[in-house]
Amino acid sequence: MSRLLNKPVHHPLSDDVQVIHDLKPDDIHLDYIGFKVLDIRSGGSYEETTGDFELCIVALTGNIDVSDGEETYKDLGTRSSVFEKIPTDSIYISKNHNVNIKANSDARVVFCYSPADEQRETKLIPASENSVEDRGKYSNKRHVHNILPDTHTASEKLLVVEVYTDQGNWSSYPPHKHDVDNLPNESLLEETYYHEMNPSKGFVFQRVFTDDRSLDETMTVENGDVVVVPEGYHPVAVPDGYDGYYLNVMAGPKKVWKFYNQPDHEWIIDRV
Repeated sequence: MSRLLNKPVHHPLSDDVQVIHDLKPDDIHLDYIGFKVLDIRSGGSYEETTGDFELCIVALTGNIDVSDGEETYKDLGTRSSVFEKIPTDSIYISKNHNVNIKANSDARVVFCYSPADEQRETKLIPASENSVEDRGKYSNKRHVHNILPDTHTASEKLLVVEVYTDQGNWSSYPPHKHDVDNLPNESLLEETYYHEMNPSKGFVFQRVFTDDRSLDETMTVENGDVVVVPEGYHPVAVPDGYDGYYLNVMAGPKKVWKFYNQPDHEWIIDRV
């Protein structure tokens, strides 16, 4: 299996809490991103300390209450499936906080981490504040929910976005990268992709490659998998019959999303 492809582990922490992914930066050879997914049964709870990391909690599905140790934010979450294609609620919590999550219904919760230098205020990111946009044309269309874009002032390093790609379409395409700290032309951002498919038995293809091909891996990605993008271009192809969803986490030394398209394929953007 590819070193970039991470399968769900389904590890129980208790009768009510199951770890789907727990990817610490060192485990996935990244400097700026950690990623966790938990399933919490209705009535169950989970707690942890943010330590030296800032954290964006996404109520992926179900409904939860979240406490940062000082205040409780109730009834977060808007959907039972990501494929309802409506934005959901998230919350930003800075370092050195005690976090408690209580599930009001069966819930899948995503934790997006990045090392933090600053202490910042907790910030609720309601679904109504997600900017929503459609990108691309022809077979390069995707639907986007911007949870924590680079213009959002809550986080120090974290960027978080949801992307829907319909069957037979491509996404993160033409191939682009953001692995060089060369602003204003390109920013250095590591990235992870958490994938789901509808129907769930489907799959997508994702390729991660560099110009010199020192990294060149093409993966068959199934429901619930996480793909790590430490560098390079990273397009996604969605087969006929299945719709694709992914949640992206990006982080780097500067919270700026400035990507570079692979020149060989950039021409498709300007097709008439």
